[in-house]
Amino acid sequence: MADGLYQAIEKKLADYIDPYLQQNLAIAKAIKAIQVEKEAVTIDLIFGYPFAGIQQQYLQAIQDLLRPIIVDREINIKFHQKIESHVGQKGMKGLPQVKNIIAVASGKGGVGKSTTAVNLTLALAKEGARAGILDADIYGPSQPSMLGIQERPATKDQKTLLPLERHGIQSMSIGYLIDVNAPMVWRGPMVSMALQQLLHDTHWEDLDYLIIDLPPGTGDIQLTLAQKIPVSGAVIVTTPQDLALLDATRAIEMFNKVNIPILGVIENMSTHICSQCGFEERIFSAGGGESLAKQYHVDLLGALPLDIRIREQTDGGTPPVIADPEGKHALIYRAIARQLAAKLSLQNKDYSSKFPTIVIKSD
Repeated sequence: MADGLYQAIEKKLADYIDPYLQQNLAIAKAIKAIQVEKEAVTIDLIFGYPFAGIQQQYLQAIQDLLRPIIVDREINIKFHQKIESHVGQKGMKGLPQVKNIIAVASGKGGVGKSTTAVNLTLALAKEGARAGILDADIYGPSQPSMLGIQERPATKDQKTLLPLERHGIQSMSIGYLIDVNAPMVWRGPMVSMALQQLLHDTHWEDLDYLIIDLPPGTGDIQLTLAQKIPVSGAVIVTTPQDLALLDATRAIEMFNKVNIPILGVIENMSTHICSQCGFEERIFSAGGGESLAKQYHVDLLGALPLDIRIREQTDGGTPPVIADPEGKHALIYRAIARQLAAKLSLQNKDYSSKFPTIVIKSD
């Protein structure tokens, strides 16, 4: 009887399609254990991405799925999260304290990329991951202002910097190290070296995800990222207008050439709803992000409206994910964060950090 129920439960669970992985729980290898007892059934499920915001929905959906075949026992569902490191560019070794590096790029300035980057980092943390952000815009760092941080980073060993923490995430920026009004009059090689030092000389503490907020364009910073930094995947931010899409296309082509997988496209400023009358208007055209995603066979991760509250809250040092955690904007960012993390979890895992480095010397 118990064996028959076990098999029936296993079959039912195989019918459940994870909405973010787009796979059933069996194919996703999410079924860790099924324990059938006289008065209760206990099921352990394990996922490779953070999903705290929808855990209750998962629980209810799976209980509803199993209730017709488990009529006389209690159903206990235990959720587990195991975020793995994933392969970046071929032959490049990952950072010891960072499992996954995700680049957020736009190709064009003024599309809300930095706002998206910081809110995605905060959303990943809200979903249950350990997340951090590296501000790679050396010429125009904006994350100190967006996170409301004015301190300078400390050091314990005089060699590495401790990341500054705010709102539950770790962060590092050149903006923490220079005067806020000081212009960065540096040539390309100096900028590239600064990026590498910010990444490698920061004592990141056991991060599941490090978001890198890239400057616009496809120049020195992006080239350094591709050649020197193990990036697990990239997210492209655009608005629906043609000029933004043209530059976003260049960014995608660049990542494709250096073999960094595109996790998806985010469309910013997709629509504007008048705060006075409620009229909705597509100021920057419509459907651009979706057509770009289709063109390159990647996911449209989500769309954000043009809303003054996003700008005010982020510029004020308390982005929407923190300022209004259950608000519509925060929920969009959190859904996007789950989707990109789930997409990343399907990539090949990186086991390089689990093996020792073997050096052969001839005496």
